Amino acid sequence: MKTASRLSLLKPSPIRAITDGTPPGAIPLGLGEPTWDLPEPARLALLRAPGPCGYVPHAGLTDLRKAVATFHGASVDEVLITTGSQGALFALFQAWVEPGTKVLVPDPGFVAYPALARMAGAEPVPYPLSPDRFRLDADALLKVLAATPDASAVILNLPSNPTGGGGDLDALRRVAEACVARGLLLISDEVYRDLHFGVRPPGLREVTDRGVVVSSVSKGWGAPGLRVGWAIGDPAWLTPARVVHGYAVTGTATPAQWAALALLEHSDAILAEARAAIRGRWEALAEALREHLGQTVSPPDGTFYHFMPLPPSAHVDPLAFALRLRDEAKVVVIPGLAFGEGGRGHLRLSFAATPEQLREGVKRLAPYWRG
Repeated sequence: MKTASRLSLLKPSPIRAITDGTPPGAIPLGLGEPTWDLPEPARLALLRAPGPCGYVPHAGLTDLRKAVATFHGASVDEVLITTGSQGALFALFQAWVEPGTKVLVPDPGFVAYPALARMAGAEPVPYPLSPDRFRLDADALLKVLAATPDASAVILNLPSNPTGGGGDLDALRRVAEACVARGLLLISDEVYRDLHFGVRPPGLREVTDRGVVVSSVSKGWGAPGLRVGWAIGDPAWLTPARVVHGYAVTGTATPAQWAALALLEHSDAILAEARAAIRGRWEALAEALREHLGQTVSPPDGTFYHFMPLPPSAHVDPLAFALRLRDEAKVVVIPGLAFGEGGRGHLRLSFAATPEQLREGVKRLAPYWRG
């Protein structure tokens, strides 16, 4: 038997390559998933599921689409419910990215973006983030875009996984105007936007209604296992993506959509509690870094990631260093190189872990920085 040739373009996720070999007793600071309980409205919705568990329209449960539209200030026909934000991204790429074209992706950036481009037959082209805090740099992105005449799509991630860096309205506006002028699909992945530290980062819909925003209940609402996400944009962008998503999965699981609806209906309280949770965890991390490594750090624009500079000796082979931390120090972290060459000098530390895990994890890491 021979696999399809398209698989030759894909490699296993380096995140899973590290986390799947986690030894017993290791501190899990690798995966980006909340460690607080699923909020009660979702638990109750799953317990009180009404009537038969049937199919729903390919576009999603109508009441959930209305709730998402209200949250984002959109109309119902601008909302497509998907199997996580990943389902939205896959459907959009398959619907709009022509084989042989190029897709601009952030570097460092989420590992799925280049893979999704390759699965669509396109070539991912990295654009750099700002050198100071890894934020959206409009000048840098537009320079790469100008040098890529065969681009078909551009993807933003604000705030960013893995860096936590955001962007400003002027940068967003300039990028949006350039993409609209060329008729390119502009996707803004804003799944972390509501996990912020005081000021909500700007979003794409504040500057244009011509792009597509994707998000989900996985991060801010603390429910990654529900696998409920959405895309918001002009129905002209969404209709072909809905066809792809329908053939791929038929539709997002009905009970999960009921639970997601309950979460959206209680957004104010749930998101406030989530922000309090990550603030407490950030404070525990910052205190531990100060105590054990003498580092003074500032919180990211959003997310629950700290993009931590590596010791100089680890720059040559960051993956080997991360594996050593996993197997010797018993702390799981992700090398920044997994997210692109621009992340080589850093590692991603998830502070979604418990405060106790964060304190112990940094204590275990400290000798490898001092040494």
